[in-house]
Amino acid sequence: MAAGRRISGVSHTTFIVRALDRTAVFLCEGPGARETYDSAGGDFSRSREKFFLLGDTWLTAMEGEPPAVRSYQHIAFKVEAAAIPKFEARPRALGVDIERGRSRVAGEGGSLYFHDVDNHLFETHAGTPGEHLERYGAAT
Repeated sequence: MAAGRRISGVSHTTFIVRALDRTAVFLCEGPGARETYDSAGGDFSRSREKFFLLGDTWLTAMEGEPPAVRSYQHIAFKVEAAAIPKFEARPRALGVDIERGRSRVAGEGGSLYFHDVDNHLFETHAGTPGEHLERYGAAT
């Protein structure tokens, strides 16, 4: 396919939140993001927003009305298996709800789930799509 005619990846993910400053603390002190922008008074989008980098992933938080209820819809961040306890300690220190990873098929990789105060679900996950497919194929 010609260049420019296919999607090359995910640009960014936007979360709608009640309080940007509270979300900044959560993202920076929890999973370890770095704040890179705050529109504060110079809003170019629908409302005030902040940008963050977590690894090479661009996250945006925008003020508004977040989801009313929790769901399993989530974003998962790739981590090494040995780092999962570290990523449990950070959100736990912020007082957010932590869920142990769902029961998994052996070889699928470990996970840790945690909610922010605006009902968004985040996951730290040690595993690759290839590992999942290989294991799921072996389980059928």
